[in-house]
Amino acid sequence: MASNFSFPEMTAAEIAEALHSYGIAPRANLRAEDIASPQPNLLSAVLSLFLTNIAGDDLDQQLGFEALGALDNPEYHLGALQVMRLYQRAREFLGSIQFRSFTLRDLLHPDQRRVVLVLSAIINYLHFRQDKLNLLEPIVDEFPNYDERQMELKARIAEYQKTIEDHERKEQMEEPTVQQLEAEVNGLKQKIQEYNRQQKALRGKAKAIDDKKEEILSKISQADFELMKQTQENSKLLSKVVQSPEKLQRALEEKKAARAELKNLEKMAMQNVQEKINILEMYTKASEKLSRHSSKISSLQEQTTAAKTAEKEVKALNAKISDGTVEMKTLGVKTAEWQAKVHETEQRLKAKEKERDERIAYNNRKMATLKSEVEGKLQCLEDREKKVAEKIAKDADLCSQVESAGVAARRKQDEIYAKFVVIFEAANHYMDTIDHSLDQVEEAEKNTSGQSVA
Repeated sequence: MASNFSFPEMTAAEIAEALHSYGIAPRANLRAEDIASPQPNLLSAVLSLFLTNIAGDDLDQQLGFEALGALDNPEYHLGALQVMRLYQRAREFLGSIQFRSFTLRDLLHPDQRRVVLVLSAIINYLHFRQDKLNLLEPIVDEFPNYDERQMELKARIAEYQKTIEDHERKEQMEEPTVQQLEAEVNGLKQKIQEYNRQQKALRGKAKAIDDKKEEILSKISQADFELMKQTQENSKLLSKVVQSPEKLQRALEEKKAARAELKNLEKMAMQNVQEKINILEMYTKASEKLSRHSSKISSLQEQTTAAKTAEKEVKALNAKISDGTVEMKTLGVKTAEWQAKVHETEQRLKAKEKERDERIAYNNRKMATLKSEVEGKLQCLEDREKKVAEKIAKDADLCSQVESAGVAARRKQDEIYAKFVVIFEAANHYMDTIDHSLDQVEEAEKNTSGQSVA
């Protein structure tokens, strides 16, 4: 039976010499004749020694000695479990070197041809392995101080372990302080949430005040428009003769009501201005408190960040030390990465502080703008108050003029009413005359129609 992968076939003498040179000969007096006419257990003994001594397989160590004894006792046979274990390991190894035609018959009842093929494959692999080891020897010779380096690394590992233990002890000692700081930080976070809620409520109140202010301004503009309209109506009344004293009286009452409403609006505007001043003072105090608490929070966050960073570094060092000498070579790179992370964290912290300062400055500018806006509104309200007072004085003069015009109008109305009575009586007399004439005409028509019928 030919194998699927061709190996250079060796002679029996070459195989015996190679088995002795690599130390996998089942017995010391193994000769070429033993390979040419092999015993049934020869191949199993060689495979057992090869897998145990060279391949480093975890076969039962007694398997090799039992196989050695099988050469002196041809009737000796391995147990079924041992045979299956040896066959599985041998097949896996031979398959890894591209010798895939190995079967259980080769192990139990091998012929001379198959024994030579299998042993040639194993010896060719050993030659190839020895060539590669010879190529690696100069590389190994370039590092003669490997043991010293290993001892130095072990000493450094012990030093790092001692440093980690010291750090853990310090961490345990500082744990109450950290817990206290965490409690303080949680308390400050709750205060910040309360301040945020208060600030939100104040913003809602400020928005409501702005809405009221806009409503008052709209009412003032509407009052101005109504006042202008009333002025136009007064000018029309002056240019025309008043024919209805009742309408004039209603207009006067409406003007008095409008004047009272203007006074009420003026009082409400002053009250709103005073409320805005109080809210402005409250905003200022809240901003100062927030700035103080934010500075405390930033310092506590720096301490907490430093503690957490130290804890992460300790965990990372524990993980790296457990990896052995290979991980020690990467400690320098990891240290650089940690320093970069620390630098990046510091940069982020500075950015956060800068953002906080910018927000505080923005709030201060907004407060100053609001204050100037309120002062401007107060000045506008004072100017409007003066204008309203002037308009009220003008309205009083107009009212007096309207009253005098009303007296004259009532006199004129009496005269017109007297004339109306005279005209009404004349019209009634005229209508009676017309009715009498119509009755006479109807009677004449009836008489005329009766005569024509007769």
